Amino acid sequence: MTLLKQTGPKYSEPLKTVEPLHLVQIVDDDPGIRRALARLLKSVDIPAQCFAGAKEFIDAYDPSRPGCAIFDVSMPEMTGLELQEVMAERGYACPIIFLTGQSSIPDSVRAMKNGAVDFLTKPVDDEKLINAVRLALDTDRRTRLKNMGLNSIKERLGSLTPREMEVLTHVVTGQLNKQIAADLGTVEKTIKVHRGRVMRKMGVRTVVELVHTVDLVSNPAEHQDPA
Repeated sequence: MTLLKQTGPKYSEPLKTVEPLHLVQIVDDDPGIRRALARLLKSVDIPAQCFAGAKEFIDAYDPSRPGCAIFDVSMPEMTGLELQEVMAERGYACPIIFLTGQSSIPDSVRAMKNGAVDFLTKPVDDEKLINAVRLALDTDRRTRLKNMGLNSIKERLGSLTPREMEVLTHVVTGQLNKQIAADLGTVEKTIKVHRGRVMRKMGVRTVVELVHTVDLVSNPAEHQDPA
């Protein structure tokens, strides 16, 4: 029985956009499926690591390692969908591709609503799987780059003194220096000094940039890339 459909030419060109550190983690209780998927990914120079079940995968999972995961939907002890929920509960943002031996609309809807990259039916077409992996790895890369930016902003915010943080809070609401001075019980000249330090520490030149930068941290969900 063919585990993976092969359509068109064999994929022999490496996926140039994938860095060596990226890893595709395959979780499937069928050893034949695991081997077939690993061979396919190896043919396009994408490293893979295989796990026979959810617990084995969770115990070994390293969220700092870039990559994505391929989960079988129907596994004993813990299904792929349940494993996805465990990942979400632990705050792991690993992009997930699901494989299933039997198409199920409710399962696919549940998986996609919870952030799955794709939901594919076995035997899976080589090209569809590779394209799904490309998308998943790109999603992971963009998420990590964005998180690096958010962490940088948080570090800059952390460098502000308590008074500078107070001034920032007033500035982003659109208040003028004299209004801020009145609210904080000081003089306008002092507010100008604090305001200048806030702008330098935050790495911005205008109030609009400052508002956008602070909003990235306050409302990250609103700045998600469109699907």
